[in-house]
Amino acid sequence: MALAQTGEVVRRLESAHPGLGAGAVEFTPSGDRDQVSKLDRHGGKGGAFVAELRAAMMAGELDCAMHSLKDMPGDEETPGLVIAAYLKREAAEDALVLPNGVSVGAIDDDRLAGKKIGTNSVRRAAYLKRLFPKSEIIHFRGAADTRLEKLDKGTLQKLPDGGTVGPADALIMAASGLARIGRADRISRLLAIEEMLPAVGQGIVAVECPASAWKTRERLAAIDDAETRAMAEAEREMLWVLNGHCNAPIAGHARLAVSRLMLKGAVIGLDGGALIEIEAEGAIDRPRELGRYVGLKLLEQGAKAIIEATRV
Repeated sequence: MALAQTGEVVRRLESAHPGLGAGAVEFTPSGDRDQVSKLDRHGGKGGAFVAELRAAMMAGELDCAMHSLKDMPGDEETPGLVIAAYLKREAAEDALVLPNGVSVGAIDDDRLAGKKIGTNSVRRAAYLKRLFPKSEIIHFRGAADTRLEKLDKGTLQKLPDGGTVGPADALIMAASGLARIGRADRISRLLAIEEMLPAVGQGIVAVECPASAWKTRERLAAIDDAETRAMAEAEREMLWVLNGHCNAPIAGHARLAVSRLMLKGAVIGLDGGALIEIEAEGAIDRPRELGRYVGLKLLEQGAKAIIEATRV
């Protein structure tokens, strides 16, 4: 998936700057090398997928780096780096995937009763416990195509303690990620945003570079999508206000409604019980103000206690 995303960044740069000679450098961060441990072992998604790329940029080994925005820590800014471009947002929804060849039919709580649904996301796991309380939610790791292969073959998932779990009867994956690897056909049921609020930044590709690299920033500005930037800044400001962490089920999704920006944020308990949701609208040219407002409202409604209870 990462290679597909990086290839898209390269194509857009070449289209905006013919003859630039942009090229992709394959980089395998710790989160991809270790597909067994939970991500908090690597410092959360930021440590697993972002930290090493950032270090390479600061060392001059990379001019810029592509990230799935949902994998980027939102509670801090990295000194010396800046997000220079956001690609136009793709589908933000999560999707339920069944093994290849399994009839889709009506997918509801009764159909999935007793079934094992795999995910590594605490947010998805929490929502799944509300949507499909009769199912068992299991730890499931791997690149997108690897997860599909393990699902289809009924492969057991290794656990951090040396044990195994599974096989999975279904998976929850990002719809945009499946589309990026050409496997949108594997979506058995698209989960509406009203059912499972996405992760902050889901469906958005961000391109980061050194703040002092003005020529690189100028080139990347040509592929920046202004509407997506507004959505991203609103969602990430909300995340910053909440001071979340890698084990906190925080969700947020911004969308445009005519000339206004709408933002819905949520904090949900790990067991799927407690759920606090706030939705508000604001000016499209002041996305951070909207994000700050939603974040503060969530805190007023008790979000801090839920977040603190999930710290390990």
